[in-house]
Amino acid sequence: MDWPIAEVARMSGVTARTLRHYDEIGLLPPARIGTNGHRYYEERQLLRLQQILVLRALGVGLPEIGRILAERIDEVEALRGHHRRLLTERDRLDALAGTVSRTITELEQSRKDGRTMTAINRPQNLFEGVRPSQYEESLRDFPEHAEEVGRRAAAMTPEDVEAGQRERTAQMIRLAELMAAGHPADAEPVRAEIDAQYRALTHLRAVSAEEYRAIGRSCVDNDAWRAAYEAIAPGLAAYQRDAIEVYATTRLS
Repeated sequence: MDWPIAEVARMSGVTARTLRHYDEIGLLPPARIGTNGHRYYEERQLLRLQQILVLRALGVGLPEIGRILAERIDEVEALRGHHRRLLTERDRLDALAGTVSRTITELEQSRKDGRTMTAINRPQNLFEGVRPSQYEESLRDFPEHAEEVGRRAAAMTPEDVEAGQRERTAQMIRLAELMAAGHPADAEPVRAEIDAQYRALTHLRAVSAEEYRAIGRSCVDNDAWRAAYEAIAPGLAAYQRDAIEVYATTRLS
């Protein structure tokens, strides 16, 4: 028995366009192509699609998925491996839920006390439970940068991940403290902090002034980024955006 691409799309929730893309890159060729030009899939292809979707849900990029599937591991063994990763993902989500819960508690307490929450939200690791590969998705508007982030994330050890998470938290807290102290976005201490962030970006690849401005705007426009900044301090996302705009205009243009 086989199923046409439209039926597979309906069953899996994956668009026909995505299925065609998977075929074009050699990740999921159909079982056959009919005389009408439509793609048809059999049980083996559906099982492969299941593996692809599980790995995508775990944050694995398409190139890495291709390498994993190319190893031709027995399907049962592959599923066991996916199951282990899903259990790990469940634990990660539990940790992330705990981080968000602590943030909610601190925000509610600050409002009850009638004080403004600035940089006092200092959990051990604000990004506990956040994988580097998730940043690849957040960088969807910057595909070249996302590709490099994804490539480096794939080679990270757990210790590298931990260090990166803590440094991102520290960067955001330092900027929040400058904002809380009343420094405008064009103040020299703020420029120095933004300069350090820019240099960290350029360790990955060259970033133009206009691209850096776009990244700054994403601190507000990208839901995931804005939520992370606002969890540190209300208004921090816009402050970061404005500081990047000033830096790009005065230092990069």
